[in-house]
Amino acid sequence: STPGEMLPFLRDVAGEASFADIVPVSAQKKQGLDRLLAVIRGHLPVQAAIFADDEFTDRSERFLAAELLREKLFRSLGDEVPYGASVLIEKFEALPRLCRIHAAIIVDKDGHKAIVIGRAGERLKRMATAARKDMEALFGRKVHLEVWVKVRSGCTDDDAQLRGLGYD
Repeated sequence: STPGEMLPFLRDVAGEASFADIVPVSAQKKQGLDRLLAVIRGHLPVQAAIFADDEFTDRSERFLAAELLREKLFRSLGDEVPYGASVLIEKFEALPRLCRIHAAIIVDKDGHKAIVIGRAGERLKRMATAARKDMEALFGRKVHLEVWVKVRSGCTDDDAQLRGLGYD
């Protein structure tokens, strides 16, 4: 869009709600980004740090383990399995030198289960190994990871099942 085309749009947007600022940007052309950052800084509170310097997240190791396995699942499968596939950590035992993790990849159909497992279990083994290595690096200790693939038909359509899989 040209700046001339954007002005009527920005006027319309400004009339929809009360905004503190409206900053047009083009990430593709890298225009307006400095102004955007300056405006954002002006709205941030000045206060002491909420987290210590060595804390990078407020999420649990259990949550991070599920996310690492989910990442490997989606990177490995791309569009082959719908994004309705989920990861459920069924058991997480954190010991000083070892984490024992039992995880389930939940899919909606038997055909999806076969895709996730792959020929002779190779795809599942690759995903689990890659996730385990990332977990070990992140947690700073050995990880024993066991992964199963389970079918729960309609699990993405049922709010209670979605909450059980960690989606609020």
